Amino acid sequence: MIHAEALSKRFKKFHAVESVSFEARDGEVFGLLGPNGAGKTTTLRILSTVLEPDRGTATVSGYDIRKQKAQVRAHLGILVENAGLYGNLTARECMQYIGRLHGLPHAQMNAAIDRIVAELGMTSFIDRKTGGFSRGMTRKVVTGMALVHNPPNVILDEPTAGLDVVSMRAVREMIQRFKEEGRCVILSTHLMSEVEKLCDRVAIIHRGAIMATGSPAELMQQHHASDLETAFVRIIGEEALMAEALREAESEKRSG
Repeated sequence: MIHAEALSKRFKKFHAVESVSFEARDGEVFGLLGPNGAGKTTTLRILSTVLEPDRGTATVSGYDIRKQKAQVRAHLGILVENAGLYGNLTARECMQYIGRLHGLPHAQMNAAIDRIVAELGMTSFIDRKTGGFSRGMTRKVVTGMALVHNPPNVILDEPTAGLDVVSMRAVREMIQRFKEEGRCVILSTHLMSEVEKLCDRVAIIHRGAIMATGSPAELMQQHHASDLETAFVRIIGEEALMAEALREAESEKRSG
């Protein structure tokens, strides 16, 4: 279980996360939804102990993210959207490296890697160096690195980004299996259809604050919507979403 209590994080004058509280339970998939810049990634980095919150705290399997970082990391697997690889290592060596960091026995680690390779369809490239891998291949390897120590809690940030249809289906089946195994899964994705199919409950975050929490069906009913995307727009506000899109376009134009 992952429990967040009044998490807040500020970067200079920008409040990335402001008093975020939620509980993701064992045996469920908990969705974290929001537009770009809403605070999703900052929240996930705080939960994984990469960032220290300014205020508030959280627990992962009962371990405090401030005081028990090593235990939190041992009980948590995290897949982030922009994760990279060590280009001079093979896909197998990347996963073995993470397994050693977690202190896994050699036989247990290799058995876990063999299982992940079969589940994600990595046989054709598992012993190739990762430099030059496609985005889809990279995502599979990074997913394996997040799961090699068999964590009871899993955070997945855009897990199907860059994957083909067959691989997307394999990841969705894996998420469903995590739920059946009693794991706690936090899923951050922009694919509303994915959320409707996979998530038991959802928290919608905007400008660093939780705007609504409930099952997809509850949110649709509360906001008189026939689908989750419509409910999402009504919760956030259409004007706010358009403003976010314009700011993002301007930012890309300046960087280009």
